[in-house]
This record gives sequence, structure tokens and C-alpha cells, in this order.
Amino acid sequence: MDDAEAVAHEFWRRMNTNDWSFAAQLFGVPFSLDWPQSRERIVSAADFVALNAAYPAAGRWTFEVIRLVGDARTAVTETIVSDTKIAATAVTFFDVEGGRIRSIREFWPDPFPAAEWRRQWVQHLG
Repeated sequence: MDDAEAVAHEFWRRMNTNDWSFAAQLFGVPFSLDWPQSRERIVSAADFVALNAAYPAAGRWTFEVIRLVGDARTAVTETIVSDTKIAATAVTFFDVEGGRIRSIREFWPDPFPAAEWRRQWVQHLG
């Protein structure tokens, strides 16, 4: 499993097990995960595992990959993340080297209501 697309696919498969250590086995050294919107960075597999284990989830996490594109070194996913009560979309950029994830940059966009002024030109997605 050398290309980024395959590694990103495997990462989400492992995340679906809710075994955070299993997912973190894909991380290289060094590793970082950035959340630009909150200006936070995780810099170790141990912190990634601890943070996910401590997260106050309502239930078991699920990760549904909607879209995955990538090449040898970079992959991008659009993933629906849910804990049975909430569902959010994550847009995740993976940088992979030697079959290991070196960095992740992840965005969690919040939904917002459509502007009324453009209603005549758009369709509602449901």
C-alpha cells in the first residue's frame, strides 16, 4: 500500500473500527494533523489516540467516505462522520510518504442556510 489514495482509504476503514491505535499505525514519523479552523495541531500518534478516546461521543463513530481522490503522494477525502446523534462533513487532505501518513489537514465546514436572494437560480439539495 504505497499510494496516498490507498492509504487514505485504509485510514478511514480503520477509523470505522473505532480502534484509534489501529488507525494511528498508519502514521509516519514525524506526523502532524492540523485543524486550521480551530488553529490546533496534533503531533503524535499517542495524542491522536488519546484525543479520540476521550472525545465525548454519543455512540459509536461511523465514517462514510463520499469521495476519495488521490495519487502517489496526496489524497483528499470528503467523509461524513457521525456518532449516532450528530453528523458532520470532514474534508481531509493526506500527505503520504513511503506508505505512511506524514500529515493530515482537515476542515470541518458547518452547514448554513441558503441566502434567499439567490433562490430563483438554485435547487435545494434536500
